[in-house]
Amino acid sequence: MGDKVYKKIRLVGCSKDSVEAAINLALAKAAETVHGVSWFEVVEVRGAAADGKVVEYQVTLDAGFKVD
Repeated sequence: MGDKVYKKIRLVGCSKDSVEAAINLALAKAAETVHGVSWFEVVEVRGAAADGKVVEYQVTLDAGFKVD
């Protein structure tokens, strides 16, 4: 009874504020339609720059949720 199966989905969160904000945004948006997301794994961090300054953080992450 303790066996579990998870499905992973890939998300990309973008924020002008921080990497953490990008992650939180991606997970919050996914939670609107995917129920039971219980873990995530950061796959890639990148961003956009203009005039030598960071203008956007982009975080690719895999999120896992239990399959019923």
